[in-house]
Amino acid sequence: MLFAALGPSTTRVRWPGSWLEPVEKVSTAMLRRGFEALTLATLVLGTSLLEDEKIKELMQQMTLDEKVGQLELLSRPWGDDFNGESAQWQETLQRIKGGKLGALFNGQGVEINRELQRVAVEESRLGIPLIFAADVWHGMWTIFPAPLAEAASWEPHLAYETARASAVETTASGLMWTFSPMVDTARDQRWGRNLEGAGEDPFLGEAFAVARVQGFQGNDTRANDSLASCLKHFAGYGGVLGGLDYSESDMSEATFREVFLPPFSAFVETNTATCECESECAAIRAGALTIMSAFQALGGVPATGNRWLLTDVLRSELGFKGFVVTDYNADGEMVNHGFAANQSDAARLALSAGVDMSMHSGAFRHLPDLVSNGSVSHERLDEAVLNVLRAKAAMGLFSNPYKTLDPSKEWPKGQGDKIEAHEQLARRAARKSLVLLKNENEILPLKKRGQRIAVIGWWANSTDTDGVGVIWGNKSHTVTLLQGLEAVLDSSQLRFVHGVDPSDASTLLHGLGKDSLAHAVAAARWADVVLLALGESSPMVGEAKSVTTLELPLGQRLLAEAVAKTKTPTVVLLKNGRALELEGAVRNASAIMVTWFLGKMTGHAIADVLFGDYSPSGRLPISFPIKSGQQPLYYNHLSSGRPCIWGWGWNNCYRDAPGREALFSFGQRRIPQPEVMVSLVFEPFSSSQRPM
Repeated sequence: MLFAALGPSTTRVRWPGSWLEPVEKVSTAMLRRGFEALTLATLVLGTSLLEDEKIKELMQQMTLDEKVGQLELLSRPWGDDFNGESAQWQETLQRIKGGKLGALFNGQGVEINRELQRVAVEESRLGIPLIFAADVWHGMWTIFPAPLAEAASWEPHLAYETARASAVETTASGLMWTFSPMVDTARDQRWGRNLEGAGEDPFLGEAFAVARVQGFQGNDTRANDSLASCLKHFAGYGGVLGGLDYSESDMSEATFREVFLPPFSAFVETNTATCECESECAAIRAGALTIMSAFQALGGVPATGNRWLLTDVLRSELGFKGFVVTDYNADGEMVNHGFAANQSDAARLALSAGVDMSMHSGAFRHLPDLVSNGSVSHERLDEAVLNVLRAKAAMGLFSNPYKTLDPSKEWPKGQGDKIEAHEQLARRAARKSLVLLKNENEILPLKKRGQRIAVIGWWANSTDTDGVGVIWGNKSHTVTLLQGLEAVLDSSQLRFVHGVDPSDASTLLHGLGKDSLAHAVAAARWADVVLLALGESSPMVGEAKSVTTLELPLGQRLLAEAVAKTKTPTVVLLKNGRALELEGAVRNASAIMVTWFLGKMTGHAIADVLFGDYSPSGRLPISFPIKSGQQPLYYNHLSSGRPCIWGWGWNNCYRDAPGREALFSFGQRRIPQPEVMVSLVFEPFSSSQRPM
């Protein structure tokens, strides 16, 4: 690897301390335990002799239009009337029958997808099967904690378990390929996509990325319950300037290779010079079948048209053997970048750079003309088609095109035992994801008897528990915070007040919410303890949800201040998809627990921890700033020649805040021994131990 933490000698890294709680000594042994429980699959992207002959025969028979068709990924039309008069359905069916479509995405359901596969296999000239894909990031029907939340467990094997369960449900729903995991290292909390990854540290990110790929794909990519994974977004997307989504990334090559590349290279590194034998290298690789190119420009060149990135680094240097797919319309958007003259030029640039499959844009439909006039080589087109066909073979589609499409096994038919097991896993994963940051006067755990509890806040009785990456799910069975508390407490001990909507301050500012505020204050005065449910809603996080400030919305801050004036001890429960700037009554609350987006078993898991049935064990995978303006903020920054000494001039401080000091640091959790010093020891892995 290319970053110091995995160098040949033991490296001790001192985390910047927090103003508040220190953290205990940890080591890579914690992370390695997760890897030891994994059975790393040996993925050979090569094919059997029969499949090699099949692919060779297909390449000889395919027309130019059919070759280009294999490189197109389209959204499956909405609805199920594929034999009706829908123009979009008719166009899709005609493309399938003409052998001019390689894959469809975001359409689940065995019946429809099986029929579409039948058309591809039985009615097209060459019978090449389709791939059915979807965005399934942390659960198909049973929703597990969002990726950043799960990373707070610091247990890669937990991510393996939830990804495996997700794969079982997804493949039993007529799907074969997920656009996950996102493995972008994210150092700027203004970026909305923090929730999709594993945080600010490349080593932790690599550990969880490996676990998730192995969980999705399993030990055999040809198995019916193997869900092909897609590493994204290659590469440097987490470094967009200003945390503003789709902006350019501008970084040194050293930073790129040490911070942003490692979670990807864990899967595709094939330098046998570092291994004793070829098979050893295969055994320690995770083996993701596909990689998605990023939206942003890197070094002034859009990633989707960046030959250095997609060919020199990914193929030649790292030896990736799968296929590269664009993000949604990323090739066509090179026109807006000012890098391509038009859609035809965008197709030329993308394919020539190393893209193999285009998602949704339609730009690749210009390829027949581009190949015919010599703008794109036949050799590069054939290479892209081979990459796609070999991946289909590795997925077992040539031997079993109806893999995942058996109506008798569609979820949840006959899956009662698995449903129960997945719910138990969801509860366990959610508990392990909770991070207790503060617990003054040991206010936690709460008492199940003899204590009046007011739960105040917009999400306490909301099923908004998923965050990102969930299209379907099963909201009717989501356990809210209030329901989790009601399962533990007698009704006479509990009062609930909604408070204010997540991002709406207007009602309070204009006096229209005085009744709601009065109810909240009255409940707080009645209670012995207040649970204050604050934070972000799902529409506030994810793609295209960048922010300029990390403060909680004004309405929620005003609510917190009103409750604080009652002097009732308060536990702040934060729902968040990024680190937040905490101030005033929120920061000064008796206790603070980060609850993220926990999925289906949210209420039960939080109640388990609040009442002491489970001890909070999560650690922050990101750093909470003192001020929003400190972004990007991360623990493993270089030391300054003039370190920040608060109160002294001419050093590395802001005028209004310590320079790179975090309010709550990466790796932090509330521990009972405040005298324990901060120390992180990265222990070097031998070639047989290194998690790749």
